[in-house]
This record gives sequence, structure tokens and C-alpha cells, in this order.
Amino acid sequence: MSRTYPDRPWVGVGVIVVRGTTEVLLIQRAQPPNQGQWTLPGGGQDLGETVFETAVREVYEETGLTVAPRGVVTVVDSIHRDGAGRVEYHYTLVEVLAAWRAGEAAALDDAAAVRWAGWDEALGLVEWDETRRVLHLSRAMVDAAHAAG
Repeated sequence: MSRTYPDRPWVGVGVIVVRGTTEVLLIQRAQPPNQGQWTLPGGGQDLGETVFETAVREVYEETGLTVAPRGVVTVVDSIHRDGAGRVEYHYTLVEVLAAWRAGEAAALDDAAAVRWAGWDEALGLVEWDETRRVLHLSRAMVDAAHAAG
């Protein structure tokens, strides 16, 4: 099935990679949809792969980092229509919180650039409201876990 003009949604995994409690990893997309925009790393789930396995693989492929998944933050619908109103892209995105474990971030695979940003800076860089919502939810999860010790 083609990713453009699909006959059903694709399952994708977005990953909120946190280093410590104050930094989050962003990538600049190298491919459509949203080419050139700052967002979270992630990509399509492969057959036979768990959501957490997808998160680990996609972050490594896009940035070279090793991460440890911590939990599911939320699920997001990403639907892009063309000028005629037809669905050009449709992804169901499972957003996973993960902790940085090892490596130096590099722009690989589908990433044009990568950067670590503070929470507020990241919120200012991303353009999609849903990504901002995911960042707010993730920050609350990180803060709650940190407060709990």
C-alpha cells in the first residue's frame, strides 16, 4: 500500500526523547509531509514490531541515539488532504516517551537536522498544534516522575 493516497491509515510512532528532565530531541523533517518543519523523531511501524521496538529503531535510524521507552503519552491523528479534498496522507501516531541512553545526535535517514532543546524552546520551534500538545503532556509526565523520585 502506498503512503500517499492510502486506502487505510498507516500506524506511526512518534518519540519524545528526553535527556535528563530538561531537554527534548527535535528533528527537522527531510521528507513530506511537513518537510522542513521541526518535530519529533519517529516513523512507520513494521509488521511484527511492537510500538516500543518501533520507537527504539526509528530514533536510532534517524539520529543514531539509543533510547529506553518509558510509556505511551497519547495517540494523534495526522490527516493531510490535497487541494481536491482527497486524503493524501493518513497516519495514526502513537506518541512514546523515551529516555536518552547513549550516543551523540546526528541527522540520519529522514532527518535533515537534529537538536536538543529545552521544553519552552521546543514548543516555540514546532509548528503543529498536536506536537505542542504532545510536548505539554510529555513534560507533565516527566515532571511527575521526577517529583515522585
